[in-house]
Amino acid sequence: MVTRSPVCSYNEWDPLEEVVVGRLEGAMIPSKHLTVSFNIPQRLTRIYKLIAGLAYPKFVVRPAQRELDEFIHILEAEGITVRRPAVTDFSVTYKTPHWKSKGFCAACPRDGLLVVGDEIIETPMAWRSRYFEVDAYRPLLKEYTAGGAKWTTAPRPELVDALYNHDYRLPEAGEPIPFVVNEYEPVFDAADFVRCGRDLFGIRSNVTNESGIHWLRIHLGDRFRITLLETRCRQPMHIDSSLMPLAPGKLLVNPDYIDPSRLPPMFSSWDILIAPEPNPVPWRIPSMCSRWLSINVLMLDEKRVIVEQLQQSLIMKLKDWGFEPIPCSFANYAPFGGSFHCATLDVRRSGELQSYF
Repeated sequence: MVTRSPVCSYNEWDPLEEVVVGRLEGAMIPSKHLTVSFNIPQRLTRIYKLIAGLAYPKFVVRPAQRELDEFIHILEAEGITVRRPAVTDFSVTYKTPHWKSKGFCAACPRDGLLVVGDEIIETPMAWRSRYFEVDAYRPLLKEYTAGGAKWTTAPRPELVDALYNHDYRLPEAGEPIPFVVNEYEPVFDAADFVRCGRDLFGIRSNVTNESGIHWLRIHLGDRFRITLLETRCRQPMHIDSSLMPLAPGKLLVNPDYIDPSRLPPMFSSWDILIAPEPNPVPWRIPSMCSRWLSINVLMLDEKRVIVEQLQQSLIMKLKDWGFEPIPCSFANYAPFGGSFHCATLDVRRSGELQSYF
């Protein structure tokens, strides 16, 4: 008898059955390193240097935790099984022969783990503060593997100084976009890719290099195709604030970061849905995240979509486009690295592998 794998997810929209949701316990502000300071808005650089390596203050954690609890409640009320990483103390200092660091948090499982079908790929993240982050998910990974899922770990990087471009500077308008990481060794975050069945779309970014993309291409083989998209973001990091596939034939695009006229020809038959200007978040605590977290939504199926409730312009557009938005407060989660898509890892969706192009 063939046992169904507990892990099976090929795209961003098939009916969601089981999801891992991040947690905030033990979270630390990332230790001082150029991968962080070069990725945050310039206005926050001085603040970051003062607070790097400290625990998040309670006035930041508490409202984010309330919103996270409500998000989990919504998911469970919609019939979805929610799994959680282990509580982890990220304040512990660890070191290699070349460097030392404290950890970050387990708020964003989308970054360190990539689900492709029945396989979970542990990614080689470029931040030193995230080197052991996946350990928080290890009990789940062991359970899924025992149930028949595949668990693959990409080559663990050294993260030595030679990987980083120490003379990096933020480009001026119209200049070529430089990157914090070079090609010394393969690195990539899973959140620099979105899945559409046999096709994955990704970007080169400040945490994902060409070597990492090449490794993933070779690993996935002929069953899947990876297409890189052009980004206009001056500090690119993670694709899910640039565009989101919502359903077969429907692509939500952030026009500040992605030029719709320069999308690959394979999208010519798709509806390109231009995201409205994000509604302001009046009390937003400073974070490294873009205001375009507005499009960092989570599809529960081809119709239902969880959206930040403050983003009324997007909610109205989604209704016009035939979707069923489920509003949820989540703006206070941004200091921990993202929104709904970032905060989740869809472990099982009910569809099968298809080609949509």
